[in-house]
Amino acid sequence: MTTAPHKPRPVASPGPETDIGDACRADHSSAVPAFGEAVQVWANIGLTSFGGPAGQIAMMHRILVDEKKWLDERTYLLALNFCTLLPGPEAMQLATYSGWRLHGIKGGLAAGLLFVLPGALVILALSALYAAFGQVPALTALFTGIKAAVLAIVIEALLRISKKSLKNRTEWLIAAASFVAIFFFKVPFPLIILAAGVIGYLSLPAVSASSAPAAQIDRGGQGAMTPTSPVAWRDTAKTVAMWLAIWIVPLLAVAAIFGTDHVLAKLALFFSKLAVVTFGGAYAVLAYMAQDVVQVHGWLRPGEMLDGLGLAETTPGPLILVTEFVGFLAAYRAGGGEPLLMGTLGAVVTLWATFAPCFLFIFAGAPYIERLQSAPRLKSALSGITAAVVGVILNLSLWFALHVLFKSVAEFDAGPLHMIVPDVATIDPTTAALAIVAAVLLFGLHRGIMTTLAVCGALSLALAQLA
Repeated sequence: MTTAPHKPRPVASPGPETDIGDACRADHSSAVPAFGEAVQVWANIGLTSFGGPAGQIAMMHRILVDEKKWLDERTYLLALNFCTLLPGPEAMQLATYSGWRLHGIKGGLAAGLLFVLPGALVILALSALYAAFGQVPALTALFTGIKAAVLAIVIEALLRISKKSLKNRTEWLIAAASFVAIFFFKVPFPLIILAAGVIGYLSLPAVSASSAPAAQIDRGGQGAMTPTSPVAWRDTAKTVAMWLAIWIVPLLAVAAIFGTDHVLAKLALFFSKLAVVTFGGAYAVLAYMAQDVVQVHGWLRPGEMLDGLGLAETTPGPLILVTEFVGFLAAYRAGGGEPLLMGTLGAVVTLWATFAPCFLFIFAGAPYIERLQSAPRLKSALSGITAAVVGVILNLSLWFALHVLFKSVAEFDAGPLHMIVPDVATIDPTTAALAIVAAVLLFGLHRGIMTTLAVCGALSLALAQLA
């Protein structure tokens, strides 16, 4: 099968929003939207991106690749590979890269911010309600239906991505081994990715660089550039320096104003460290964070971490928004000011420390992504990493499914083996029935994500009122 040649996309003349990425982005999409249209789509994704990283990766794939065709399959998976290698929330970083690829820095900022802000505002409101009243039954019922719908959405996406990503027996074996390693043996995510890359580099068939279209970009009359055009290290250094300042200077100002022993300064330091040392996505972050915020810092009481995770799982936006819940409660209870104001400041500081580094990683690294694709052996390594990511998404999907369908899930270790075993007697029949409804809507009736979410949420709320 031949691929139609890709026309170079004209890019605006260099100005305040032009970055080194403008010279390096190769356009393999079949349609390039106007910026206003893209902003509307990013806002829609931000408002409906339920289900943690697995659901969000699935939703963006469906919208950006299948429906809008703004990115092709190769580009999307290449970006996903890159984002899974970074510390922090991979889904948010994937959205930021996708926006950057379409419209440069302003596109990356719009996509990244709109991916986070709707959910952050919801979590802020729910955190305030939780701090004042505890759990809210009506919201719990509504989000039960949403979680059930997301389960079907995740399964649909997993099947679609597996079909398109796993091309040969070796890739299927890598995906299976990746799932077994992370689900049953808790092998650290970076080790899985490293092993998959090495296996891919050594075993998978290399693809000739000439087989990939060498699309060119016209930078407003400055001449065409290919994906393999060198990136000046000075430009990368400037990008890194600017975003380091954007990230760190406001947090240093918080410490200077309130003092280094203040809860806001401690939140800034803790979550800044968390942003750069936690690889493997939100679930890896939670494992690192849960013990410290309860036992070391005393910011949350036992059991509240799970309540925060429940809020983050059932609201739009990255699952890592659970950190905002932690920051709000920590500052709300610390005293030193009006509780609601302090809680809001704690949430803002936590959000800044968590997400500002994501823009640093993407804007500094994105211009190099396409160059990896043009190197045959590196491309083979990335194919291995893609296969491993499919296994990791299966792990996230199964973890999510177990915790959605069963009220009690036990985890225990037997030597190196780690087991997650649901108590079958605690299966939630309402959630299971709603998941079946969602599956019928998606697979049988081919309804969209918004329709599926709305129907399941409304049914869940109605059932709760009748009970």
